[in-house]
Amino acid sequence: MTTYNVLILGASYGSLLATKLLFGGHRITMVCLPAEVEAFNSDGARVRLPIRGRKDPIEIDSRKLPGRLTAAGPAAVNAQDYDLVALAMQEPQYRSPGVRELLDAVARAKLPCVSIMNMPPLPYLKRIRGLATDALDSCYTDVSVWDNFDPALVTLCSPDPQAIRPPEEKINVLQVTLPTNFKVARFDSDPYTAMLRQMEADIEAARYETKDGPIQLPVKLKVHDSIFVPLAKWAMLLTGNYRCVRSDAAITIKEAVHSDVEASRAVYNWVCGVCEKLGASPNDLVPFEKYASAALDLVRPSSAARALFAGAPNIERTDRLVQAIGAQYGMRNATVDQTVALVDARLAANRKAAA
Repeated sequence: MTTYNVLILGASYGSLLATKLLFGGHRITMVCLPAEVEAFNSDGARVRLPIRGRKDPIEIDSRKLPGRLTAAGPAAVNAQDYDLVALAMQEPQYRSPGVRELLDAVARAKLPCVSIMNMPPLPYLKRIRGLATDALDSCYTDVSVWDNFDPALVTLCSPDPQAIRPPEEKINVLQVTLPTNFKVARFDSDPYTAMLRQMEADIEAARYETKDGPIQLPVKLKVHDSIFVPLAKWAMLLTGNYRCVRSDAAITIKEAVHSDVEASRAVYNWVCGVCEKLGASPNDLVPFEKYASAALDLVRPSSAARALFAGAPNIERTDRLVQAIGAQYGMRNATVDQTVALVDARLAANRKAAA
């Protein structure tokens, strides 16, 4: 069995993907902030997973898994040392000093990249035939960071699992609140897709030893031939995550979805319609009822809403991206337009306060 050197940019969702890959014996380097580097290198990553039928979650300690996890700052990493790169930071972070240069080194090294951002990198969108990607530049915090990427080497993994860093815990602890699967689209290249499929098989085969015997753990990696499968997350984001943003406060995802279920259904189906215009089949997407059921357990505001009301001057703008793509097909939705306007207004206020 081949083991790979994997570079993961970002330590929150990054530590979840890293932990899953460690079961397959792969060697992971996670790029993160200095305090995170110290915590991960001294105490490992701690990921808590809820297990069906068990009262308490299971805590995975990365130091006890077959692979090896190290953490480093961006300046300490040589892109040439890796077989695969996972992009697990928030989109605005890629223009940060040090990260920007490492991202460009990854592009120039022609490494295959899997994005687990909510905001798909622009090179991935260039794989969609007929989409006018030049019209989407303004949806990105700094679109120039993607200039040197070959679209054939970029794929998207839908970050469907929900996870938080419990505020009372150490920085290396991640608690999974919704243990769904990572859904990744294939690369254009068969050999790079084969690497993903091996990682999929490694995670599927993994067992965790408990006092009751070995068990399977949730959160798998699922590789799909359709490049549209990861776009299923868009309807969830625009129906729930971004609609947590109200003019004066953030509400929970559960409240955003269930305070007016028919309005939520209309947004959800509109976004699915945009995806189908791009080429998705209904089978690539997730039915509204399944999402609405999952949203009952999402009792916190989304990370985007929390960031906005904490004063962030930039967040990922998947809301604006889907609005702009819909406009290319003459599709508009009043609720989506209102959501985009609310996010715009909050960002403008944050930037004014920071000036």
